Amino acid sequence: MLRIIVLLVGLVLSVSVSAKKPNFVVIFCDDLGYGDLSCFGHATIKTPNLDAMAVHGQKWTSFYVAASVCTPSRAGLMTGRLPIRNGMCSDKRSVLFPDSAGGLPQTEITIARALKQLNYATAAVGKWHLGHLPHYLPTSHGFDSYFGIPYSNDMDRVRNGKNHYENAETEDIAAYNVPLLRDEKELERPCDQRDITRRYTEEAVKFIKTSQGGRKPYFLYLAHSLPHIPLFRHKDFHGHSSAGIYGDVIEEIDWSVGKVLEQVKQSDDQTYVVFTSDNGPWLTFKTHGGSAGLLREGKGSTWEGGMREPTVMWAHPKPLAKGIVHDMGSTLDLLPTLVSLAGGKVPSDRTYDGYDLTPVLHGTGPSPRKSMFFYHGEQLFAVRHGEHKAHWFTKERYLGQKQARTHNPPLLYHLGHDPSEKHNIAKDNDEIITRLAKIADEHKATVKPVENQLETRIPKQK
Repeated sequence: MLRIIVLLVGLVLSVSVSAKKPNFVVIFCDDLGYGDLSCFGHATIKTPNLDAMAVHGQKWTSFYVAASVCTPSRAGLMTGRLPIRNGMCSDKRSVLFPDSAGGLPQTEITIARALKQLNYATAAVGKWHLGHLPHYLPTSHGFDSYFGIPYSNDMDRVRNGKNHYENAETEDIAAYNVPLLRDEKELERPCDQRDITRRYTEEAVKFIKTSQGGRKPYFLYLAHSLPHIPLFRHKDFHGHSSAGIYGDVIEEIDWSVGKVLEQVKQSDDQTYVVFTSDNGPWLTFKTHGGSAGLLREGKGSTWEGGMREPTVMWAHPKPLAKGIVHDMGSTLDLLPTLVSLAGGKVPSDRTYDGYDLTPVLHGTGPSPRKSMFFYHGEQLFAVRHGEHKAHWFTKERYLGQKQARTHNPPLLYHLGHDPSEKHNIAKDNDEIITRLAKIADEHKATVKPVENQLETRIPKQK
């Protein structure tokens, strides 16, 4: 902060002039696997823009989401709180559906709402999936504007006798009667998913361009609805990748990242960009479902492949402390981090599960996150503390294994030695298991019962 001394007719005035607050862009994919980017080891998918972000910014190798499926994961990112605290998870219905009556409660403070209190312009572009009724949409949760689809791109499916593979191959957009919204108004139904990534990108770039040079800093949440099944891509990306349709989709998303960064660079206003995904790959769909790389399992599981996501962070014009970050981080940390960078403080009237990662971004200290809690629905399945992770329950991929397996004693892995979770070291490590169990018990003691938002349904009309 600068202090300017002004002399007026013998009076001395001290005027505080605050530098403009930084801008924020969060780019969030859907079902992107840990191994799906070339900077995270994919051999045939090319992601030059994300690779450049990683080289000139930070590549996070132990960055987690709040859940292994869409709705609870997004609730965690938006609120900085585990979904068990606001009813945005369920053992009966894993996510919100078009017949769901619930959504993110108005009592929750989203990143957008917190930043609006700090005089930010806010926009959401892309998939929301935190409630499709008007009082749950982004414009009711702190966003000035919204353009996108309200839930997953495979919902409102028209039963045409074909599977997701055939619908992607034939580009049958009418097989999914998903609406495209602007604010609360329906623009198109079914949404033409063949150019959805391009339209999201155009909308995002337009918002950034309009906001640059303005009096308000901005926050953009760009949530791609892909590479979630069904896969669609613009005609310019047909055959673009040697990795097939899935590779085409990822390379179009990388193109989108490039366009966003290109516009960000048109201004000297400090801007932070975060790229990550909501959960791991949907392995049930094989080559259309992506890869978790060396990590075990994918979407729907609390194994590493379900909740550890490829994450890169970047800033302009003043760069981040460059390098590979092996410290733990989480989407739960975004709200407290962005609020801190904006000069604010998180409210003290509720429990937060996120930490301020500013020291890591600026190279002044390590990540304050030492533990991660792995929920499946409403149940705590696993805990990581330091390099050790204990599983009391396990379940395989989404729509795969139906019943969870119970482990007593729990499975134990050293994620530094064994990130693939192949070698159970529970034997002769009772002390570590006891320590992790205590951390789990202390955490569960902070969780209070709340109304479940995923289990209520809209009554059927007679």
